[in-house]
Amino acid sequence: LEAAQEASVIKLVNEIILEAVNERASDIHVEPYEHHMAIRYRIDGVLQEAPVPPQMHRFAAAIISRIKILANLNIAERRIPQDGRIKFNVGGRQIDVRVSVIPMLFGEGVVMRLLDKANVLFTLPQLGMDERSFGLFKGLIDRPHGIFLVTGPTGAGKTTTLYAALNAIVGPGLKVLTVEDPVEYNLTGVNQIPVNAAVGMTFEKGLRAILRHDPDVVMIGEIRDLETASAAIQAALTGHLVLSTLHTNDAASAPMRLIDMGVEPFLISSTMIGSMAQRLVRRICPKCKTDYEPDRAHLPHDLVLAPGDKLWRGTGCPNCRNTGYRGRSGLYELMVMSDAISEKIIERAPSYQIVAVAKQGGLRLLREDGWDKVRRGLTTPDEVVLCTAG
Repeated sequence: LEAAQEASVIKLVNEIILEAVNERASDIHVEPYEHHMAIRYRIDGVLQEAPVPPQMHRFAAAIISRIKILANLNIAERRIPQDGRIKFNVGGRQIDVRVSVIPMLFGEGVVMRLLDKANVLFTLPQLGMDERSFGLFKGLIDRPHGIFLVTGPTGAGKTTTLYAALNAIVGPGLKVLTVEDPVEYNLTGVNQIPVNAAVGMTFEKGLRAILRHDPDVVMIGEIRDLETASAAIQAALTGHLVLSTLHTNDAASAPMRLIDMGVEPFLISSTMIGSMAQRLVRRICPKCKTDYEPDRAHLPHDLVLAPGDKLWRGTGCPNCRNTGYRGRSGLYELMVMSDAISEKIIERAPSYQIVAVAKQGGLRLLREDGWDKVRRGLTTPDEVVLCTAG
């Protein structure tokens, strides 16, 4: 009986991961409650419940133990958080699973992050930029030196954009190095270094070390503090192209965030070549996409439509789990550095003044890119409002 139970638990865990992969989930949440166990998948950025049979609650501890065994974690330790990795093979595809286990009130909670290369787009044309932004972005990452920053909240696709940029520029004539926390995907031809805080290997330490490896292009996973920011500025001043990310809401706030960290404005204005804010919106499902005549009174006031313009939405079908959406696309706000913007940075002007100057130079805001994608039938007004609120 015990062997049969063990076999069924092994099968169950495999099925949970397999279903998540087939549904294109980015994360699996296994959540213990007093009288039941919940399993949820994050699909296209939104958590969705998976049906869980009532008897599964009895196997909750065994399911968690099985996941911990796969991730090489200590199954006897239930008092402290643990992190591990699982390599999972699905139909010849290697899926990398990052596992986080945390003790909770009614048992251990698990979140598994699925890293599936087949589901991630690492080429520039597939990011979904408009033609003008695409051309400007390509020009910026082809520059020999300077700092370019991608900004946005967690889960906005910043790392994917940087990986696509590295894939576009990597070649036998360039040495490309990255410092990441953690390394999410291995890129061919790129030397990637994982941050390891436990042994004191920080972004700043890694960056200073790789500058001795004669790089042409450096990617830093995230600029979190003055030390890393200073090292990045130094790298740009000494003739390297530096790509990194920041947590700011818009492109114009990136230089201000560096100033807030303690970087001198003149250093930012002399090294920064541009910044790009981004968000991910869900795409309308192509299988159940229908057009409709919108009630203009209920549309956002800044969404401009011509008379007779229709909008699109998904009615819901098995292809999109009845959500009306399948897959995601980026919204982009690309600010290219200019003399006028540099002057504003040196004056420590607030970001709204930088936006005003940048708009005179052709800056298109996230929301404007969103409305363009709404008019083209790629996404819905609700998605754009949700992603650009605040």
